[in-house]
Amino acid sequence: MGLFNRIKTSFRALFPRRYPWPGMDISLPGGQHLHLVGSIHMGTSGMSPLPPALLKMVRNADALVVEADISGTESPFADLDIPPPLNARLSEAQLGELTRVADELGLSLSMMETQPLWQIAMVLQATQAQRLGLRGEYGIDYQLLNVARAQSLPIIELEGAESQVELLRQLPDDGLLLLDDTLTHWHTNARLLQVMVGWWLESPPAEDKPELPATFSQSLYDVLMNERNRAWQRALQALPAGRYVVAVGALHLYGEGNLPSLLT
Repeated sequence: MGLFNRIKTSFRALFPRRYPWPGMDISLPGGQHLHLVGSIHMGTSGMSPLPPALLKMVRNADALVVEADISGTESPFADLDIPPPLNARLSEAQLGELTRVADELGLSLSMMETQPLWQIAMVLQATQAQRLGLRGEYGIDYQLLNVARAQSLPIIELEGAESQVELLRQLPDDGLLLLDDTLTHWHTNARLLQVMVGWWLESPPAEDKPELPATFSQSLYDVLMNERNRAWQRALQALPAGRYVVAVGALHLYGEGNLPSLLT
């Protein structure tokens, strides 16, 4: 039986099953059978309900694994220190670009005076997604969490919201690079969001390293993508033997240093 399982695993590695959503199967030596799902944290109404085949996988899983359980109502941004004024943290050019984008989105610049730069970047990105018609209740991980709770399926966090916020708080210069990248690649990020939505509404990428526009500088990519992928690799390899549906941000499944390549 052990030989048969090894042959079956090798066959799956050579001829992986294709899914109509961004997803892939990986079996680890420790008996962990993973279905990796490329999640988008905000989606459109066409992304709900989830595909029946994916829902069946959740029903048959031993646990749902997510970056963070975002189904609660508590804000992870509580108790943040009040930073210096924006004109003390940004150059004249950066403040001008932030003002332009905030006006475009109908956001109050005075509200941002009390926010760290990384949080301003997150607010800008979330508001941009809303302007493109995306909503949190249609996010893939949010829908999967609701399904898991409805059937009392265990939920495992790879990080948790508090750890994610702590990672952002540790970014140099109050997260200036994240804000700068957000403003610099503003229109590129909008196109990337539309590409990822297309992976769910139309078809997933045909290869593991599709041509994607760059929206992060390399140093930020190392912190937000590469380092986290390596940490998630270790966490998934440490799971007990069993079947798991693993939902992580879609970009973690594709491109350089992606999570599937680390696991295999």
